[in-house]
Amino acid sequence: MSPISILVLHGPNLNLLGQREPGIYGTVTLENINQQLHSLAGKLKCEIECHQSNHEGNLVDAIQGALGRHDGILINAAAYTHTSVAIRDALTAVDIPAVEVHLSNIYRREDFRHHSYIAPVVIGQVSGFGAQSYILALQALVNHLQP
Repeated sequence: MSPISILVLHGPNLNLLGQREPGIYGTVTLENINQQLHSLAGKLKCEIECHQSNHEGNLVDAIQGALGRHDGILINAAAYTHTSVAIRDALTAVDIPAVEVHLSNIYRREDFRHHSYIAPVVIGQVSGFGAQSYILALQALVNHLQP
């Protein structure tokens, strides 16, 4: 039996973590988050593949490319959470268990951030815990996927 494989997708502007609005997003860089995820993946005996894109179509392509390659998807679609029917449709089309993650608590922010097109088609959502949101989401997704 091969190990569980998780695709981790980071959406727009997350490449600027550590310098972008640290009062909201913290000072941890995307590279550091990915390192933490790789370390946890080793402990959970799963494999992860991390990608970041500022382009909606690239995220859709990555989701579609997960078919037959990954058992789960961990996605922080960032601003596309609130606007992208295309990402929602891609997640629905591939039918791979996914968890939505956000660094900030989107429900304590601007009203337009309170709606997620992704939430209804994923198994769960983790938000508001900074970089720890990714850790919690990966643990939950792996737990969900284990027999």
